Amino acid sequence: MWLYLVALVGLWTLLRLFRERQVVSHLQDKYVFITGCDSGFGNLLARQLDRRGMRVLAACLTEKGAEELKSKTSARLGTVILDVTKTESVVAATQWVKERVGNRGLWGLVNNAGIAIPSAPNAWLNKQDFAKVLDVNLLGMIEVTLNMLPSVRKARGRVVNVSSIMGRVSFFGGGYCISKYGVEAFSDSLRRELSYFGVKVAIIEPGYFKTSISSGDIHLPIVKMLWDQASSEVREMYGEKYLTSYLTLLKSLDQKCSEDLSLVTDCMEHALTSCHPRTRYSAGWDAKLLYLPMSYLPTFLTDAIFYWMSVKPAKAL
Repeated sequence: MWLYLVALVGLWTLLRLFRERQVVSHLQDKYVFITGCDSGFGNLLARQLDRRGMRVLAACLTEKGAEELKSKTSARLGTVILDVTKTESVVAATQWVKERVGNRGLWGLVNNAGIAIPSAPNAWLNKQDFAKVLDVNLLGMIEVTLNMLPSVRKARGRVVNVSSIMGRVSFFGGGYCISKYGVEAFSDSLRRELSYFGVKVAIIEPGYFKTSISSGDIHLPIVKMLWDQASSEVREMYGEKYLTSYLTLLKSLDQKCSEDLSLVTDCMEHALTSCHPRTRYSAGWDAKLLYLPMSYLPTFLTDAIFYWMSVKPAKAL
């Protein structure tokens, strides 16, 4: 009985490996539009796909980011300035893409642009703090997708949305985890809708990686500012000791993050180039071995783990 089960699992694994290694033909003729290419995953993916001969259309937030990217890539790669929070910018970028892809359509849309600031205990924040993150990570992503969909449908292409393992397990307050849960939900509904038109949707769920989003140097001054702006009641409830421990945790964040961004961009590339892409990609050993399994635990167990691991406020019961 066990021998048959092992053989069945082995056969399924071999079949899966065979299917996943089948590559889409004529990649050199396919256009891919990537948001958030100034740095991090988007920047590396743009260079990676360019080396592979694909026609990359890279969206950057700044002129400086665009110029630096063009200096490291071939003449095939095109750049456009895009602020995903501004409708006029999204519309202009969409028109720019249509002019370049023509009747071929857009093979790949990679929604990578994102921010994580401000992130802090929810009680330290206001509505605008949440909205700032949601506008980029969720609402901006949705608007870009809706504008690009006609071109993607024409090519029967791919949509690759960058979520996070924080879209499975909410670790901290602020808009980041909320936005990533939203990315997961939007991607699931989009995948089911677009399956009728031959379009595939994949979700990338990275763990902790060393990018500008996870930089302690960026988070530290923001957290200090949020603490100073918090009410006296909130500061008394959490206490200075909590703040000190929280800042220490942020300082050590860089050391806990993987520096190998290719673990994430390889997943993105596979989602764009494989004949049979996965629905979800968990990138990084922390995602695969810790956070993803944790997301399947009963809620009371996950809560208990967080309670045991986290710093306690001064007024905690």
